[in-house]
Formats: sequence, structure tokens, C-alpha cells
Amino acid sequence: MILDVVKLGGDVLRKKAEPVEQVNDEIRKLAEDMFETMTALEGVGLAAPQIGRSLRMFVVIADDDVRRVFINPQIIKTSQETGEYDEGCLSIPQVYETIVRPLSVTVQALNENGRPFTLEADGLLARVIQHEYDHLDGILYIDRGDKDFAKKTEEQFKRRAERTAQKEKEREAKARKIAARIAQKEAKKKK
Repeated sequence: MILDVVKLGGDVLRKKAEPVEQVNDEIRKLAEDMFETMTALEGVGLAAPQIGRSLRMFVVIADDDVRRVFINPQIIKTSQETGEYDEGCLSIPQVYETIVRPLSVTVQALNENGRPFTLEADGLLARVIQHEYDHLDGILYIDRGDKDFAKKTEEQFKRRAERTAQKEKEREAKARKIAARIAQKEAKKKK
């Protein structure tokens, strides 16, 4: 099932996520839905807070095309060497910024079956793991770049959310008017 992605401004994106208590069928189903959502939106990673669930888990399909589930992950090592890359995010669509991150990481986590694993990653996979891991701590990639760019982006998304809310109110008001007219016509027919 394709899930709704929370956009910049959503409170859940700024909260530290809670650990997954038990890896069960519900968590496996959530991981599958996250993969489906991420793939449909042409992403390479998706964290649970991005779909409104404050849980410490994310899914990744990077340049090696391997589906990976990370539950209660911990980055235990990062390289000294860093690199730049233009990052984007499904929660901040069509906005990209050059972000500096370590080139390699070592992460420990549970997989979708609750089995612990350790993964040493470099390249795009390392970057995606770090990006998604940040989501679990309420950190967005724009927080790691230019502060003015981050502020401008947050303001832009706030205005966008306000416009969307206003349009929704207008649609609801119009729907109520139409329903009232229909009800009036039905009442007249009954007389």
C-alpha cells in the first residue's frame, strides 16, 4: 500500500523516534508498505517518521538494488574522509542541496526478521543510511547545509501548507453549500 509522505513542517519529522519494541508481522507489513511508497515516489530511502510513524526504522534500496530494512539502527563508525553530494528528500520534494557527509559508515541494526546485522557501507549506500538515520533523530538534510537555505526552505513549505489548508477549507465550504442546495431541492420534492 502506498502511504502518504509527511512534508516539511510536519511535527513528526522533528521528533526523536521511539525504538521498535518488537519485530512482528505489523512491522514487516509497514516495511513492505514503505518500500512500495519509496519505489512509487522514486526514492532510495524512506524513514518511518516520513510516513507519520515515530519509529526507529527505515528502508533503503541504493545503487546496488538490494532491499534493506534497518530497525533500531545505530551508526557505530564513520570515516574521517568526507564528500559532497546533492541530496534531496521525499519530505522536501524538488529541493536539493549539497551536503557534506562521511564517505563510509558502519551500522548495526535488526532486519525485518528481527535478526541483528552489521553493515559496512560506502558511496551512495553510506550517504542514504546517514540521511535516513538523521530522520530518526528529527534531523533533516537541510539542517546540515546552509542555514539561510534551510530557513528559506522551511518558510516556503510553511506558506505552501497554509495555502493548501486554505484551499481545503474553501473546498469544504463549497461542498457544504452544494449539500445544502441538494437537501433543499430534496425537501421541496417531498412537499
